[in-house]
Amino acid sequence: MTVLEETTGEPTGEPTDARGRVAELHEIRAQAVQGPSEKATEAQHAKGKLTARERIELLLDPGSFQEVEQLRRHRATGFGLEAKKPYTDGVITGWGTVEGRTVFVYAHDFRIFGGALGEAHATKIHKIMDMAIAAGAPLVSLNDGAGARIQEGVSALAGYGGIFQRNTKASGVIPQISVMLGPCAGGAAYSPALTDFVFMVRETSQMFITGPDVVKAVTGEEITQNGLGGADVHAETSGVCHFAYDDEETCIAEVRYLLSLLPQNNRENPPRVDSADPVDRRSDVLLDLVPADGNRPYDMAKVIEEIVDDGEYLEVHERWARNIICALGRLDGQVVGIIANQPQVLAGVLDIEASEKAARFVQMCDAFNIPIVTFLDVPGFLPGVDQEHGGIIRHGAKLLYAYCNATVPRISLILRKAYGGAYIVMDSQSIGADLTYAWPTNEIAVMGAEGAANVIFRRQIAGAEDPEAMRQKMVKEYKAELMHPYYAAERGLVDDVIDPAETREVLARSLAMLHTKHADLPSRKHGNPPQ
Repeated sequence: MTVLEETTGEPTGEPTDARGRVAELHEIRAQAVQGPSEKATEAQHAKGKLTARERIELLLDPGSFQEVEQLRRHRATGFGLEAKKPYTDGVITGWGTVEGRTVFVYAHDFRIFGGALGEAHATKIHKIMDMAIAAGAPLVSLNDGAGARIQEGVSALAGYGGIFQRNTKASGVIPQISVMLGPCAGGAAYSPALTDFVFMVRETSQMFITGPDVVKAVTGEEITQNGLGGADVHAETSGVCHFAYDDEETCIAEVRYLLSLLPQNNRENPPRVDSADPVDRRSDVLLDLVPADGNRPYDMAKVIEEIVDDGEYLEVHERWARNIICALGRLDGQVVGIIANQPQVLAGVLDIEASEKAARFVQMCDAFNIPIVTFLDVPGFLPGVDQEHGGIIRHGAKLLYAYCNATVPRISLILRKAYGGAYIVMDSQSIGADLTYAWPTNEIAVMGAEGAANVIFRRQIAGAEDPEAMRQKMVKEYKAELMHPYYAAERGLVDDVIDPAETREVLARSLAMLHTKHADLPSRKHGNPPQ
């Protein structure tokens, strides 16, 4: 038996036999698990934050966590570091299971060096990232750190470089989820930005490149940490955050739910479940939910809810670029990615932010073998000087590129309006959709009938005795000739015009047929997508 010295963790005496060695091991492990002190734990709880180990317990199935390098300690000297060498070095790494499937995790322990990253700390993260890539399993980072450990200088910065390099290597190979549970400032913020999904907790988590003090010194602007980089800012304004919640427990529970919708890696399909929701369930409510008048708004979220299994889906970036919906749900137990215009917001037009949001979602679905279903009700791209000067051409091209590059099963459904370039971009048959359906209320055209008539029949309208009557006559004629519900179907641009009440069944059976789809892209190092 031996006793550990309280401040340094060093043994005060040598054990004399195997039993003594084992007892010593248990004491060291107990100290590593307990952390620096009860006072530090109380301070963490006082901020409304859980400890790193409490977070891991919430994330993983009970009793499944296997820690890696629990006894790692830094080797740095100077600035008092040689006198403080706690086990774990401020980050807990390992693997466990979520609903029985392997997941790798690392969690910053804010109680140790404020969760700041040093050389040993970074090496532990590098190792668990390499293990996740090699094993082909998701990686979840529970972030609560104060950035680089200043006392270790450039070695800490190099540690971040290793993380970024591995984030990039793992991109599109395994799902990467960043959970922000405290501060994340400076270069550290680029790791979450490289991952597939970012979760944040209101009031306790912040992300920014330069903090409020630097902002004030450089620009004179005064702002709080939450005002600069809090959860609501990134969920609504910047688009950095995909999900924001009020507390850590809810946040981590939703991470578990997201993982249940994702495959382990890019070589597997998402997990399928048995669904009690009948495939052939009719949805007559859709006939009343979506007005035939293309100028009347409605909530597309209710349409999605009516079609997916049990009305359940997980919306991604719910509060950013709300004129388009991106969501994960199930149809007949199969996970699908859903992209849909939202007529309740900006009439469902595509703009810069909506294009970026949908493009990234399409890329994520394609990387992880998730079929894509697109619901169209789009009047076009948002006009305006700000949009044009902001680069709507190149940003809109991101969505076009993402769809054209996607090889997963792709089905598009036109509910009402599908005008101009926005119709083409939103996974039309001409850019590779496997199947295209439409409701009898569809209007597919270069532009709305009113605008088209004003262009085509400008002279007739101007020269008429009653210009307004002539304009209405020409609008009616244009609609009858080029915008009737079966125009596109007659030309093979729509595979079928379907009863809205049968949408769920049609989509589910189409996805079942496409389940074995295989498509190869031309041989190349990589594409050069629009930026």
